[in-house]
Amino acid sequence: MRIFISGGCKNGKSYYAQRLSKAQQDGSLYYVATMASVDSEDDERIIRHQNERDGWGFITVEQPVNIEEILLKCEHDGSFLLDSLTALLANEMFASDGSIDYDAAPRIIVALKKIAFNIDNIIFVSDYLYSDAMIYDELTDLYRKSLAQIDRAVAEMCEAVIEISFTNVIIHRAPEDLEL
Repeated sequence: MRIFISGGCKNGKSYYAQRLSKAQQDGSLYYVATMASVDSEDDERIIRHQNERDGWGFITVEQPVNIEEILLKCEHDGSFLLDSLTALLANEMFASDGSIDYDAAPRIIVALKKIAFNIDNIIFVSDYLYSDAMIYDELTDLYRKSLAQIDRAVAEMCEAVIEISFTNVIIHRAPEDLEL
């Protein structure tokens, strides 16, 4: 089962996805971590996520860029939780050397399609951060549009689409036999 989970920042998406991954577990249980820490707030978030999944049997795979490389690092018949598409895009689009990859989204979509084609049991997590009415600078707007493009492509690849809003679980699409 391929599942896409989206919602506001710090609304419980990761914890929900971890519980769902464990419930859907088939074989090895992989947590694909995409966040590359840039400050103490990121460090705290990473530690919180690590503590939340401690003892659950996750094998953590750090993959902040070149996401398709998980296909070389992991058995394809396991269960995967990829957290998050938001961080993945930020890492790919804004390199540590200060350069900007304006074409990161299409490349990421190709990689995610390759992953979805090869891995049957995966949960993708993303942040829903493109619905407010604020006016942003051109680069921020490009990032938001790119994330929306990636999210739409991933949602199309998935059998289930779930939104987490203030810890409320909203099922937009799911097979009847999916245990949530």
